[in-house]
Amino acid sequence: MRVKDTLNLGKTKFPMRGNLPVREAERQKAWEENKVYERRQKLNEGKPSFVLHDGPPYANGNIHMGHAMNKISKDIIVRSKSMMGFRAPYVPGWDTHGLPIEQQLKKAGVDRKTLTVADFREKCREYALKQVEGQKKDFKRLGIAGEWDNPYLTLHPEFEAAQIRVFGKMAEKGLIYKGLRPVYWSWSSESALAEAEVEYHDVVSPSAFYGVQVKDGKGVLDTNTYLVVWTTTPWTIPASEGVTVDAKFDYAVVKPEGDDRKFVLAAELVKENAERFGWKNYEVLETLKGADLEYVTARHPFYDDKELLTMIGDFVTLDAGTGLVHTAPGYGDDDYKVGMKYGLPIYAPVNDQGYLTDDCGPDFAGVFYDDANEVSLKKLEEANVLLKQMDYEHSYPFDWRTKKPIIFRATPQWFASVDKIRSEILDAIDEVKFLPDWGKVRLHNMIRDRGDWVISRQRVWGVPLPIFYAEDGTAIMDKETIEHVAKLIEKYGSNIWFQREAKDLLPEGYTNEHSPNGEFTKEMDIMDVWFDSGSSHQGVCAQRDYLTYPADMYLEGSDQYRGWFNSSLITSVAVSGHAPYKQIISQGFTLDGKGRKMSKSLGNTIVPSEVVDKMGAEIIRLWVLSVDTSADVRVSMDSFSQISESYRKFRNTMRFMLANTTDFDPAENTVAYDDLEACDKYMEVLVNKFTKEILDDYANYNFMDIYKKLINFLTTELSAFYLDVAKDVVYVEAEDSHKRRSMQTVLYDVLVRLTKLMTPVLPHTTEEIWEYLKEPEDYAQLAEMPEVAHYDGEVELLENWKRFMKVRSDVFKSLENARNEKLIGKSFEAHVELYVSDGVKAELEKLNANVRQLLIVSALDVLPKDQAPEDADDYDEIKVVVKHADGEVCPRCRRTTTTVGSDARLPQLCDECAKVVSKNYPEALTEGLE
Repeated sequence: MRVKDTLNLGKTKFPMRGNLPVREAERQKAWEENKVYERRQKLNEGKPSFVLHDGPPYANGNIHMGHAMNKISKDIIVRSKSMMGFRAPYVPGWDTHGLPIEQQLKKAGVDRKTLTVADFREKCREYALKQVEGQKKDFKRLGIAGEWDNPYLTLHPEFEAAQIRVFGKMAEKGLIYKGLRPVYWSWSSESALAEAEVEYHDVVSPSAFYGVQVKDGKGVLDTNTYLVVWTTTPWTIPASEGVTVDAKFDYAVVKPEGDDRKFVLAAELVKENAERFGWKNYEVLETLKGADLEYVTARHPFYDDKELLTMIGDFVTLDAGTGLVHTAPGYGDDDYKVGMKYGLPIYAPVNDQGYLTDDCGPDFAGVFYDDANEVSLKKLEEANVLLKQMDYEHSYPFDWRTKKPIIFRATPQWFASVDKIRSEILDAIDEVKFLPDWGKVRLHNMIRDRGDWVISRQRVWGVPLPIFYAEDGTAIMDKETIEHVAKLIEKYGSNIWFQREAKDLLPEGYTNEHSPNGEFTKEMDIMDVWFDSGSSHQGVCAQRDYLTYPADMYLEGSDQYRGWFNSSLITSVAVSGHAPYKQIISQGFTLDGKGRKMSKSLGNTIVPSEVVDKMGAEIIRLWVLSVDTSADVRVSMDSFSQISESYRKFRNTMRFMLANTTDFDPAENTVAYDDLEACDKYMEVLVNKFTKEILDDYANYNFMDIYKKLINFLTTELSAFYLDVAKDVVYVEAEDSHKRRSMQTVLYDVLVRLTKLMTPVLPHTTEEIWEYLKEPEDYAQLAEMPEVAHYDGEVELLENWKRFMKVRSDVFKSLENARNEKLIGKSFEAHVELYVSDGVKAELEKLNANVRQLLIVSALDVLPKDQAPEDADDYDEIKVVVKHADGEVCPRCRRTTTTVGSDARLPQLCDECAKVVSKNYPEALTEGLE
């Protein structure tokens, strides 16, 4: 008989390698076929609800690593809540309208002009649905659990109808109006944009310092005086209607030497501008307050028949320029507000494509706005009023889709009033929890400072504005007409608006005093896509009876403070008086390994499918757990390689415990806590403490802490200690011995706990492990999180073991020294003399454990500290001497001991192994051992 046949060497069919790219997909298919998500929902019926409402990604293109981080984060939360006593359904969604889809069709060769609006929209719909299917496949491959067969799409008729009703409620409250005011205008998209559709880049613009001649000085200035104006957009000068100053600033009237003219500019800026303009000598004739200049008029530098009005505004600064601001109410929000206050015309002579119109005169007509800068500068120079032209670097808005600069342009647009309900919105923010905390201030400030929301778009792929026009041009937004449109869209989809005439979209027999002849037209603009997704609280949460409104959580990237968090908050407060969410979690962006934004042009993108195909989705999922998602996150293939090592650590640790509990039946072999061996009690208390910490971290969304604690538990508590000690028990002790069953009880409990605790993160792996456990649930996903047990005296027990671990650490240092000196090889060759104080001796005895076995040495003597030889290693509380153990090596337990051969029947074995073998393997006595 062979010696190894007398050992309980652990065996398991659980493979060392996960082969994740292949096995994950197989497992996901099985989950779908067996309706595991649906069964989890059924199990949770009647429990408290937790609804994480999905912010819809845009249905265009492949998913990127930011998508993966976002969806996996949500999945970890939803899965953990589902196993922690909550009913946590997850309905994924998609944003399916908007310009990018129109642009993709154009790129594909679809000529919109040859199609009816309805036919073009149908092609947009087909494209969007195809994109949804592609992204859905990618998200499911990441192991995201949810209602994939019934997601929400903003193009679904029931969603569109809900959105129309949100609009209707806002109209009913007087929050919807049409106005001519400057909006972000994208000439490259030929549409107005919302704030959330704009991004900023640094640009260099030609700035101009120029004078406008006073026409009526109101007794303060004479007509040979020029107001010195500064602008960074010379192309807007044709639309100039005035000059704005600050009432409290001091303004100097300056006479440069060699010039008959006088110039007005902020007194504080005279010196720097004199140098800029080349005024070597000048005289300040007088100083006036800005308030004195109000209503002074000046001649327009280009048009003799046009006057400019001097106005008081609060947006003038002394950071740069002259303290007098060129004001064109059709081209800027501040300009618009001051222009409205003074009754100036809102004039914006530029067309949809960014070309100046004939109204500007022959020099400008048909000139692209950016090229018109040069035209303006030339005309100023010809008029001898250009004091200085210089390049100026500043931040400028760009269309986030086309990446082209935009302009501010006054056009007739439909707006949703934020101003009327601003205080209610700000109050609603106070009721919301934020993670990170700074999110509250960020959202508060954005709502506080934002203007009214331009909700109309000059496109076709979207939800129509349900507005009719009477014969006299009166806009009709009756409750009756809007509800009728909502019902039509609910039945036929929003394309009905573009397929039918206005009269066929109105209620039968509808009349209006503004249309005596019964003639009506309809609005052809669509709603801003942020109104689409911003209505999802009504289109999804309030509409599906198994969800809740407000939702418990919205979780998206930090850019959504100006996007989805913002638009959803406005519409929710408008229609319901409260926020649509109880808590917001925001995340940073995914950057490349060098901290750069990922982009195709830089060639630094990492597509999730590449990682999935090479390493498996579990690696991305574990990576998400490991990073601080509240800030920007760097990601590289090296990141995933490092995480792969952590994954292997988890997998191999679990495999070891599986192998050593194969013959353990929890129903038959479990040892009660009070009867456990001392070391096993310690590990049982430790794993319960670990369980509580992980459950708390899940509840507080501290993902990175979960990762750190998991790796530390696997490495420090298990591999470096308990599992190292375990080999000398589960391999060597008799199969059904108390010592072995005691340790197996704890090993199995640790296995089950870790499997459950990691199911939200690594469901593919934990389900694979689950198949080897003897648990009642068919799937780990259908189990509940482990309960936390507490035991009498556990605090004192942990303290005792903490002190022992210090002793152990010191002994291990001495063993390492002995190895380095070639005194021993493996620790089992060592005989340790441990010289301790009476206090330490008492602590060791209190452990009630086999300390020699815990130290993994062959012999141990615990002796009084004052008997230690001078060459002993000194560790303050203890002193250590390491010798080579006497005797021979027992081939079964690997100890070096003088007891080898003490049983003549089994001469190769030590006394302890001989007892185990003679009792459990009597055939060895007759056959002998080899």
